[in-house]
Amino acid sequence: MKGILRAVDKFCYRHPRFGIPRLMLYVIFGNIAAFVLSMIDTTGLFTYMLVFSAERILHGEVWRLVTFVFVPEAGNIILLAISLYFYYFVGISLEREWGKAKFTIYYFCGMLFLVVFGLLAYLLFKVDVIFTGYYLNLGMFFVFATFYPDLRVLLFFFIPIKVKWLALIDLAFFVYELITVRFPQNLVPVVVLLHYLVFCGGWLFDYVRPQRMRQRARTVNFRQEAARIRREQEKKPYNRRCDVCGRTDVSNPELEFRYCSRCSGYHCFCEEHINSHVHFTEE
Repeated sequence: MKGILRAVDKFCYRHPRFGIPRLMLYVIFGNIAAFVLSMIDTTGLFTYMLVFSAERILHGEVWRLVTFVFVPEAGNIILLAISLYFYYFVGISLEREWGKAKFTIYYFCGMLFLVVFGLLAYLLFKVDVIFTGYYLNLGMFFVFATFYPDLRVLLFFFIPIKVKWLALIDLAFFVYELITVRFPQNLVPVVVLLHYLVFCGGWLFDYVRPQRMRQRARTVNFRQEAARIRREQEKKPYNRRCDVCGRTDVSNPELEFRYCSRCSGYHCFCEEHINSHVHFTEE
């Protein structure tokens, strides 16, 4: 799993122009447009034409592969405004943390996970699972809580609470839906959680495991490591090389290189990736 993320990081570095800047802004505008049109259409047909339905997709309504993320879940304009502000805040924060390329890959991978699940559920169980982008957008909060667990936000605009506790409330809601909703519809939150674990499972494990295990994973024989590094440097025409992008202190002398204290062993990263890489751990 970490190998996949390293490949994603390298792809994002090699293709800096890839991605949709401010992707969540387009999702929000789509939600607003769909909400306005759904208020005009009292029959509810317009909203139904946007949701994911494997049965209708296989009958030619292929636009549902994308439009399900534009279906608003809020029933009134106040709840809609609060939820869309929440999505924008979380989405922009993740895009700032990851960059537009990686956030675009993350969001579209989530859509792909849901689409594949919906099609498989219909083909295997003959059940047309109907869903929107609601759980996908809620799933972003788990990623946000992984990066900023101790950040305080105002619940209902006046109750200060740490993000990690809100993530646990979000997880409890997912578990409730898993228990109370009929199979296989109840597996939609599970698919979103699997999507989260693909991108953040390594960081989550590093955060929750005991401090003693973290220190043990980082413990190395410094004399052996120093000798190994000297042997490697004798064979290489550089002193430091970023383990993400591959740039060296020879090819890019203007860059600063640092060793990560959270990685197991000695792993060097440039100034652009020292705070945004997948940590190396002992297998």
